Amino acid sequence: MAVSSCSSLRGFCALIALLAAGVALSGCAGMSETIAPAFADPAKYELYDCKQLETERKNLANRTADLQRLMDKAQTGAGGAVVSELAYRNDYVAVRGQAQLAEDAWRRNKCRETPPEATPAASPAATAKPASKSGKAAR
Repeated sequence: MAVSSCSSLRGFCALIALLAAGVALSGCAGMSETIAPAFADPAKYELYDCKQLETERKNLANRTADLQRLMDKAQTGAGGAVVSELAYRNDYVAVRGQAQLAEDAWRRNKCRETPPEATPAASPAATAKPASKSGKAAR
């Protein structure tokens, strides 16, 4: 009878330990959103003009998306959650922090997105009919 109660006590303690670990780790997951700017230099974008900020914002958005894809891909493998956290999380948090600071500078400078360039109209020379092999213009 004593063995049965000792075994159930160990199981209960293991359950409590797992729950405590889960609570502790879930707190860390939500922390990355508030800590992200701490991993970036706050003065980095102070002297950037709007054109530089626009390019930097696009590059940071692409890098963030790349890291997110890599993290998602890593999580599909065996032990993927651990690999994802160890290999990519720090870079992801740092890039998110830089993106936040670039966005703040963008708003502070009151920058606007550059409209996408219209496709250039075909030049008249490109639309002219090519000359025939005999050297006379085609009609």
